Amino acid sequence: MARDTTDEAPISGVEEMAAYLASGCKPKEEWRIGTEHEKFPFCMQDHTPIPYAGERSIEALLKGMQAELNWEPIIDEGNLIGLFEPNGMGAISLEPGGQFELSGAPLETIHETCRESNRHLAQLRQIADPLGIKFLGLGASPKWSLAETPRMPKSRYDIMRNYMPKVGTQGLDMMHRTSTIQVNLDFDSEADMRKKMQMSYRLQPLATVLFANSPFTEGKPNGLLSWRADIWRDTDNDRAGVLPMVFNDNFGFADYVEWALDVPMYFVLRNGKYIDCTHVTFRQFMNGALEGEIPDAKPNKGDWTNHLSTVFPEVRLKKFIEMRGADGGPWRRICALPAFWVGLCYDETALEAAWQLTKDWTFEDVVELRNAVPKDGFKASIKGQSMHDLAKEVLGIARQGLISRARLNDDGFDEAHFLAPLEEVAARGTTSAEQMLLQYQSNWAGSIEPAFLEYAY
Repeated sequence: MARDTTDEAPISGVEEMAAYLASGCKPKEEWRIGTEHEKFPFCMQDHTPIPYAGERSIEALLKGMQAELNWEPIIDEGNLIGLFEPNGMGAISLEPGGQFELSGAPLETIHETCRESNRHLAQLRQIADPLGIKFLGLGASPKWSLAETPRMPKSRYDIMRNYMPKVGTQGLDMMHRTSTIQVNLDFDSEADMRKKMQMSYRLQPLATVLFANSPFTEGKPNGLLSWRADIWRDTDNDRAGVLPMVFNDNFGFADYVEWALDVPMYFVLRNGKYIDCTHVTFRQFMNGALEGEIPDAKPNKGDWTNHLSTVFPEVRLKKFIEMRGADGGPWRRICALPAFWVGLCYDETALEAAWQLTKDWTFEDVVELRNAVPKDGFKASIKGQSMHDLAKEVLGIARQGLISRARLNDDGFDEAHFLAPLEEVAARGTTSAEQMLLQYQSNWAGSIEPAFLEYAY
């Protein structure tokens, strides 16, 4: 999330909180695609991470991009920590370890998404190249230790850094050493939201396999194909993972609200200051737990919106649906991730086919699969079906969904060709992580350094 919300309108109760989510319902002709992608800045000369401040720095990148784009600055305690387009057409933000993120505009087609990401990377290179900075497109930092990784001066991250070790063993790694691609998609009703949420929860482990490319930690193989996905298994299980109530036949907006109410908070924002509230849940906050502790101790709409941005399930519900299961990756993957989910979600026939394919998978089935895929990849299975066979079937559904959408570019091509990187992975039957491990053992000669050349933007 690029910037936290300030909205002091009081919030009355659960019905109003559910209505906030329901207000995201849009007719199909207004559905959009919002793609977010992160990447690791590094020094071209020696492959070291880029600090926040200094001549060659994250701050210098942001200032250069501000001059290039004329976007508005996001300031936290006097530090430039991001930029936003004032008409809501995108934002640049920093993840805790300096991961540079573009939160893209809500666009109509994947053709536009691909042009947007290409334009962003070209603009970024104009600023970064003279500074000797490149960007790495992997799901996790392959070389730097946690101690070597810089820490961005963002107030909410200080609260998270203090809290994470209390609730899991890998939260600091998640914050500082992982990178992802996400896509945000719309729904037209509560029933449509339910169907998309249930289907996408069940297929999120498949997305993890198709995008797995984080097999290295601190310069060596880590025994996993997606270290990023494994990290999420013990980051903060109060707010992450697979949510059981999503699998209920009558799952709705109010059910998600009831779950989020009992998740511990991170902060409230008062007078431009972040106040640590990790000792209470949002429900306790609503019941007066912060009276006398903070100014304006009654929850407001901004508090609720910000809280929804600090829960991290595999699929996150806001006024849209966020798909969160994929490792970050090279440029073609930035276009492939929205293609995969748009193909499954934005064509009615494809959505029904994907839902029918997965409808009998229980919460327990999906958790077991979710736990297996970071290590086993295509060898994992659910109800006797391997991820490899499932990948080919689901990609076929997604391809047909994109063909049926018939959103053509100027050359008359539909969006289905954006699936090509994933179809290559499925045809090969080995993940990108396994290909990287083969390179490491052969032409990379046991060194991680070539990754900074072959997987750089």
